[in-house]
Amino acid sequence: MDFSLSQEQLAVRDVVRKFVDEEIMPHIREWDEKQHFEPSVLRRLAELGLMGVCIPEKYGGAGMDYNTLAIVCEELERGDIAFRTAVSVHTGLNSLTLLQWGTEAQKQKYLVPQARGEKIGAFGLTEPNAGSDVAAMRTTAVRDGDAYILNGSKIWISLADVADHFLVFAYTDRSKKHHGITAFIVERGWEGFSTRSIKGKLGIRAGNTGELFFDHVRVPIENRLGEEGEGFKIAMSALDNGRFTVAAGACGCIAACLEASVKYCHERETFGQPIGRHQLVQQMIAKMAANLDIARLLVYRAGWLKNQGLPNTRETSLAKWVACDAAWEAASDAVQIHGAYGYSNEYPVERYLRNAKAPVIYEGTREIHTLLQAEYALGYRRDKPLSRRLPAWPFEE
Repeated sequence: MDFSLSQEQLAVRDVVRKFVDEEIMPHIREWDEKQHFEPSVLRRLAELGLMGVCIPEKYGGAGMDYNTLAIVCEELERGDIAFRTAVSVHTGLNSLTLLQWGTEAQKQKYLVPQARGEKIGAFGLTEPNAGSDVAAMRTTAVRDGDAYILNGSKIWISLADVADHFLVFAYTDRSKKHHGITAFIVERGWEGFSTRSIKGKLGIRAGNTGELFFDHVRVPIENRLGEEGEGFKIAMSALDNGRFTVAAGACGCIAACLEASVKYCHERETFGQPIGRHQLVQQMIAKMAANLDIARLLVYRAGWLKNQGLPNTRETSLAKWVACDAAWEAASDAVQIHGAYGYSNEYPVERYLRNAKAPVIYEGTREIHTLLQAEYALGYRRDKPLSRRLPAWPFEE
């Protein structure tokens, strides 16, 4: 088993790290304070070929493997979660879902410009009354000749005011519950479709989050993704990809907490010695370092399975659960190590703590992933073969 990164992966890591250090770090405190999402960051990521890093070249992407996507997400979250979230949603939840489920015409129209970063994609599943309980959604799509009439709303949608294309889920037959949900590609600018920002969030303040509203939006039948009733399967496959990127990003949060804490340990002295000499501080540092290795290994295992085109729902769920919990713990310990200064935005660790909470909730709460892992262990749950899986890497042209 080879745990080394390839030369290409190391080069990508260095490019993203340099980008974060030079173009995000100098501004992130201001963006966070002002709750400002900076769209130029996405343009620069597109210029670097990172908005479609693991999309095949024939669809406008860089054709790299899924673990390279993980490296990109880790390095971005080392800077700030807002920009990792943007890549997670655009690439993990939207573009990879189009790659897996889209027709060739849909891929040419929507996936190609997204992979190039010319257009931005988002994902609309959560509703005011439907989070973990997806079947509680109220958005509907009623067939009307060669189109569907979409009515309803979505909430907590990343890139709501930024994205050009939205992957939206709605009931076409409520009587069938999960099997009555269908997926659609919706374009910004269509009549009856509007968005609204959400402000006042605890964290991810430099990210754009909002609501989607559908008032008799006419969606052409060619914009249905998959068949009627396949929406739940499509959403779950999308979440496998999104959760993978969230787990990878959590590694970046842990790394950032460790980096900031080690630096402070060498700067701050108490009782006549650097605080890094105190055993209880060392205990927190050691836990961060151990959890970073554990989280990365779980992420890379899930990525390896994706590269092989193998089922990875359990492994991705475990990586997401463990990495996000570890990031939350690392951020809390980083604040503790910094003492009173950790409670101030003079140091970045208070931002890490605020940002680390959201991933414990979204794309499957900690509690949902706990139940998933228990059901796999007990034999109550097994991966079911999907009719369409993500292509194995290297991608065939």
